[in-house]
Amino acid sequence: MSLHPRLADITNRIETRSAQMRDAYMERMRKAADDGPRRAHLTCGNQAHAYAAMGDDKDALTAARVPNLGIVSAYNDMLSAHQPFKTYPDKIKEAVRKVGATAQVAGGVPAMCDGVTQGQVGMELSLFSRDVIAMATGISLSHNTFDAAVYLGVCDKIVPGLVISAATFGFIPGLFIPAGPMVSGLPNDQKAKVRQQFATGEVGREALMKAEMASYHGPGTCTFYGTANSNQMLMEFMGLHLPGTSFVNPDTPLRDALTEAAAQRAVAITGLGNDYRPICDILDAKAFVNGIVGLMATGGSTNLVIHLPAMAAAAGVLLEPRDFAEISAITPLMAKVYPNGLADVNHFHAAGGLGYVIGELLEQGLLHADTKTVAGEGLADYTTEPKLIDGTLSWQSGPTESLNEKIVRPASNPFQPTGGLAELSGNLGQGVMKVSAVAPERRVIEAPARVFEDQASVKEAFKNDELNQDVVVVVRFQGPKSNGMPELHSLTPVLAVLQDRGFKVALVTDGRMSGASGKVPSAIHVCPEAAQGGPLAHIADGDVIRVDAVEGVLDVLSEGALDRPAATPDLSDNNFGIGREMFQIFRDRVGPAANGARICV
Repeated sequence: MSLHPRLADITNRIETRSAQMRDAYMERMRKAADDGPRRAHLTCGNQAHAYAAMGDDKDALTAARVPNLGIVSAYNDMLSAHQPFKTYPDKIKEAVRKVGATAQVAGGVPAMCDGVTQGQVGMELSLFSRDVIAMATGISLSHNTFDAAVYLGVCDKIVPGLVISAATFGFIPGLFIPAGPMVSGLPNDQKAKVRQQFATGEVGREALMKAEMASYHGPGTCTFYGTANSNQMLMEFMGLHLPGTSFVNPDTPLRDALTEAAAQRAVAITGLGNDYRPICDILDAKAFVNGIVGLMATGGSTNLVIHLPAMAAAAGVLLEPRDFAEISAITPLMAKVYPNGLADVNHFHAAGGLGYVIGELLEQGLLHADTKTVAGEGLADYTTEPKLIDGTLSWQSGPTESLNEKIVRPASNPFQPTGGLAELSGNLGQGVMKVSAVAPERRVIEAPARVFEDQASVKEAFKNDELNQDVVVVVRFQGPKSNGMPELHSLTPVLAVLQDRGFKVALVTDGRMSGASGKVPSAIHVCPEAAQGGPLAHIADGDVIRVDAVEGVLDVLSEGALDRPAATPDLSDNNFGIGREMFQIFRDRVGPAANGARICV
């Protein structure tokens, strides 16, 4: 089917807006590529240092006639999603030796877990870790000895940080290799129920811990459809994974075969062969539009609304909030994966998964079919699925019908006709809401405000029964410049309890919510943030606020509310403890959330 006319218009607008920046970026990339294989420019002394510990690979590296693959890894064994990467470097090296190439670990990047830091001070470093990862990747690749790179990362800020740097080094090919989700454990809805029971005192910490450990129980990505799994979706829609690889479980023969195939594909697309495809050619406006369509069609994480503009800017593409809103308006919501439904990503994958969704969207003209990918020419490759038959890996046609319409539906009969995210704007500023998990009757809330300046105060008010009413909870001074824009996911259980008691409840904040949030209507990423004199700084208890995800409205209705002097809280405590001292330069430099909270670009 031909491309949807509105998608064509939106893409053309992005390309026009980005033309000057994109042209300058591509000129830099072409100049860098014209210099030829990187190792050719190293002195003998440079090369001796680079290859000193490479054993039998030294001769091949010195000759510079075979591709040398750089491995950038976010491995640590505290993150279940990244623990499988421990064995990947050796597997990748062995895989590329089979095709006459070499590989080296270029460097490691930090990877923090939002699940560990949720509601803790360390969460204030979470968003900034994206740019630390980008810079660390830049240092890893700065040795200038690699003809291509593979990027090992899964979770929330790690993939966006790796993409930012991969785009910066866009003159070399790059391929992202996933680790896959953990096998299914305690269902996510049961875990959420225990969390709410703990918040009300119905169960103790022993029951809570038992439920949490039964849910997060082994190697691999957490199985709910939060930011980590939304990242994996994005890499397929944007053509940076091999097709069908996102949701194959760790430590399985198929997973190992896919890792080997990805490594060998990375060396096949270097400038030393006949299929040179640098990552700058893949990361164009069409690829980012495809990624946004995937986000909307699957009801993915709100965090990607921040990360995508930052990733795109690194590739010379300028995204704006209206792009997300207008793409959402034409994209059907095809998937129901927790928190948007009861299924987890393993169930989604079994029901047809990303290959089925991509095929349906292509049929509707809602994806650019002609994008370049690491696999080849065109997104149709991503409707196939990998199979390991008698030890041989091959890609076969994927399902053309949903295998479970409670989890994934055809584009012609979606869960809702528009995407999983809504843009809100009004006299309180501009924000977004994840609507895919919010019941339709709760998408419009008009109620008095209760104003807080940290999440601990919200929990205390809840414990004191101060919130048993229709209420819009305003949590301000949570933006990037205030304290690094931490997620406020730890508020979800208490707000969900209030909602379940029959009250009309909404959250309005200049902070973030977890990609796994959604049950409570939440207007998040509100810009301008309160620390920069944004409207939220003027709100007081009792002001009536309207949060309307149907019409896209975020307004204070009380007369004179915005004429008050702005609140000026003492934020000095945000500057110290758990490493926050080192990030003042980030807080000073960071841009608004609407533009990706960018630092590096």
